[in-house]
Amino acid sequence: MKLLFCGDVVGKSGRDAVTKYVPTLRAELGLDFVVVNGENAAAGFGITAKICEELYAAGVDCITTGNHAWDQREALIYIDSDPRLLRPVNFPPTTPGKGIGLYPVSGGRKILVMNVMCRLFMDAIDCPFQATEKFLAENKLKQQADAILIDVHGEATSEKQSLGHFADGKASIVVGSHSHVPTADGWVLPGGTAYQTDAGMCGDYDSIIGMKKEPPILRFLRKTPGDRLTPAEGEGTLCGIYVETDDATGLARHTEPVRLGGRLAQTRPWPRAKAAVAE
Repeated sequence: MKLLFCGDVVGKSGRDAVTKYVPTLRAELGLDFVVVNGENAAAGFGITAKICEELYAAGVDCITTGNHAWDQREALIYIDSDPRLLRPVNFPPTTPGKGIGLYPVSGGRKILVMNVMCRLFMDAIDCPFQATEKFLAENKLKQQADAILIDVHGEATSEKQSLGHFADGKASIVVGSHSHVPTADGWVLPGGTAYQTDAGMCGDYDSIIGMKKEPPILRFLRKTPGDRLTPAEGEGTLCGIYVETDDATGLARHTEPVRLGGRLAQTRPWPRAKAAVAE
């Protein structure tokens, strides 16, 4: 199975990057499934039904969220009617929506997606390790699904790495979101789980984590509240990870970072693979 996970979509620049590059990547890579974290898609804060439809139309199959899930109040109502939009599974049981989705993939295969949120430097929430343990105990690779992807939405790299190793050999992919900066530690763990601490954001990198630079800089300089943060409006970069899984085991056999457009150094898996075959 060929899978793509894209990090937090920030504002219009991020949405434009997704709508520009996801259709191309689906064609070039022959992608089976695309997951995007959309919690900052609506002017940097939350997501709306209209934006969900925009992302689905671009070829996104599932949207995860995090601590900004409810910044747009309409999401509290909309999420129950959209099985492709997830919120962290370790929110309280009475929270609207769900944190796990089972989706069909071509060839009669299925993929399970789980959205979980960390606790270090984040909101008080149920234990992400217990939630992950319960999920993996109830959902086995090649039994309930042919692939399992876990979006770990968190601040601390140590917590996200711990969850990656905790799930190694039981999930196809464990990938971090939330920090908006792509990490350089993408690899296949010893047990066969593809891992990267943070996929990075889809947005304008001439910014402070996707926001116009001046207000956050002034907040640090003055230690006082300032103007409302608004997304930067330059060309966005699509950041994510590409993973190929083994259909026999459900585990990962290859992973690469994806960075297209905007200001970051570009990396595109398919042309390199195609060139290697040609040589």
